[in-house]
Amino acid sequence: MSPVQVVWFKRDLRVVDHQPLLQASRLGPVLPLVVVEPELWRQDDASARQWAFCAESLEELRRELAELGQALVVRIGSAEEVLERARRRFGIAGLWSHEETGNGWTYARDRRVARWAEGHGIPWIEQPSAGVIRRMASRNGWARRWEQRMAEPMAPPPQALLPLEGLEAGAIPSASELALAPDPCPGRQLGGREQGLAVLESFLSGRGVRYHRELSSPRTAFESCSRLSPHLAWGTLSMREVVQLSRRRGGFPLGFEARLHWHCHFIQKLECQPDLEFRELYPFTAGLRSSDPVRLAAWAEGRTGLPFVDACMRALIASGWINFRMRAMLLSVASHHLWLPWRESGLHLARLFVDYEPGIHWSQCQMQSGTTGINTIRIYNPIKQGQDHDPKGEFIRQWLPELAVVPAVHLHEPWTMPLSTQQRVGCVLGEHYPLPLVEPGAAAREARERLWARRQELGFAELADAIQQKHGSRRSGLAASGSRRRRSPRSRPPVDQSNQSQLLLPLDLEESPDP
Repeated sequence: MSPVQVVWFKRDLRVVDHQPLLQASRLGPVLPLVVVEPELWRQDDASARQWAFCAESLEELRRELAELGQALVVRIGSAEEVLERARRRFGIAGLWSHEETGNGWTYARDRRVARWAEGHGIPWIEQPSAGVIRRMASRNGWARRWEQRMAEPMAPPPQALLPLEGLEAGAIPSASELALAPDPCPGRQLGGREQGLAVLESFLSGRGVRYHRELSSPRTAFESCSRLSPHLAWGTLSMREVVQLSRRRGGFPLGFEARLHWHCHFIQKLECQPDLEFRELYPFTAGLRSSDPVRLAAWAEGRTGLPFVDACMRALIASGWINFRMRAMLLSVASHHLWLPWRESGLHLARLFVDYEPGIHWSQCQMQSGTTGINTIRIYNPIKQGQDHDPKGEFIRQWLPELAVVPAVHLHEPWTMPLSTQQRVGCVLGEHYPLPLVEPGAAAREARERLWARRQELGFAELADAIQQKHGSRRSGLAASGSRRRRSPRSRPPVDQSNQSQLLLPLDLEESPDP
């Protein structure tokens, strides 16, 4: 047998619109390979709920590839070791994959694989993934290139794959076999392309009709948001596929395509600067916050004493998903009201998100915690968020049954309830539900003053301009410049607007990366 073309599936678990698979199939026998890397799944941002979605997607991918002639091959170990075994057994004519913008661990692994391939004279052909552009010297023109990518024809599946005789497919391991901690998530979305197509169709044919009006409230977002994010994160659907199907429906739903654009925009930030997962974009904010295990645990478990915050966290724990605005609020409360380091709260949320996408996630962690230097300081008022998006308290009562008996007038701020009322209804604060960890208004004011003080330091404007040139958005593909950039964050006065739903948020709808 001639040497094989190895197609390495990572976060692209499909056969449709998979250029590496299609091109490799035209050159000879294909070894479709998934490497389950235990070390990757031991990272602090990994969880059993993510693996469950991935494993379901792998099962379906295996069936699809088997129908083409060669089932998916699963091997457990390091990528270099698995590839080396394949080289010795078959010989490898080429290694094919999509480019991956993953976490710091996968970035380091890919560099090791590149050295291995080069050392053995094996070409590694990495095809572009979604709208992320590798080795961009400047963000100028990025929007035009994104549009060009989305307009390209989708790659069909190969007509057939030659079977590799005597090759065991290999078992897909369980979460316990990967030593992943128990992670009950009863409301988790199911993985696999069939599920992704069903979700997409239901959104484009009906659920999306109220998308632009109902995406902000967790009461309505579970139904009216696309819920495509885990399928995009794990690649059971391609970004181009979703964009083109939406356009065939006349750009329906309203505002949806803009979020698909921003989805790639935020991943591009991590592609251009991989260390933003670990280091503040604006370095003067490094070390600004201190660890507090007690506060972190209370926030992570949904017992801060702030009802709307706790309800959102418990909904996320149970489902593996929450809408974008509530993700931003959870991060804002952790970073500003509780003054927790963004990396610590970010890791907890990463594990909870079935749709964890490192590029979006870490960019948002930094943006919501005020460490980018180019975004306006945003401090969500968790009380007003609840009043705006859950005015009757239905969502709070659903996820905080201990507050079900609290009168509506006190539900968003139960600490305003007189002790006599607490005793009468059977919800005593500190016993049945915690007292708030902080006084929200005072905590927001203190955080705002600290952050604005850092922005008054010498050299801020120059450094912010440099960050903007590297990472800032380009409207209609135009170059950013000092005159075209949004008003300097330094010029914003530290006024107290804690009664607003969020402070000075000029991006809101158009820069939400969560479809």
